[in-house]
Amino acid sequence: MNRLTPYAAFFMRLAVGGVFLLHGLAKFHHGIPATAGFLHDIGFPFATVFAVILIGIETIGAACVILGIFTRLWAICMAVEMVIVILALKLPHRGDFELEGLLFAGAITLVALGDGPLSIAVKLKHSS
Repeated sequence: MNRLTPYAAFFMRLAVGGVFLLHGLAKFHHGIPATAGFLHDIGFPFATVFAVILIGIETIGAACVILGIFTRLWAICMAVEMVIVILALKLPHRGDFELEGLLFAGAITLVALGDGPLSIAVKLKHSS
């Protein structure tokens, strides 16, 4: 391990969290009914419930990942979301899933790396 390795989590958190946050803010802006309508149109059950879950993961979860708060927990949620998107939306419609694949890989990397030294969680641990 070189001296920069501990900071890899920081850059991965910014990248993965940033992309999720942009998508989450768009869903938040359009609203739960529009997101639920999209999920319903593609045949997803319990569309309203899952719309709320998606918006939560992609906004609250993304903000937490960027800051380094409960990174592993939110990264697991993001990885599961990407698997569902790939299997339920992209593959059946023969869509490209490069972005989703990269986000999945990034989320799994964050599960492995955790918060990293440049995170709010580490700062809170050291101050108490």
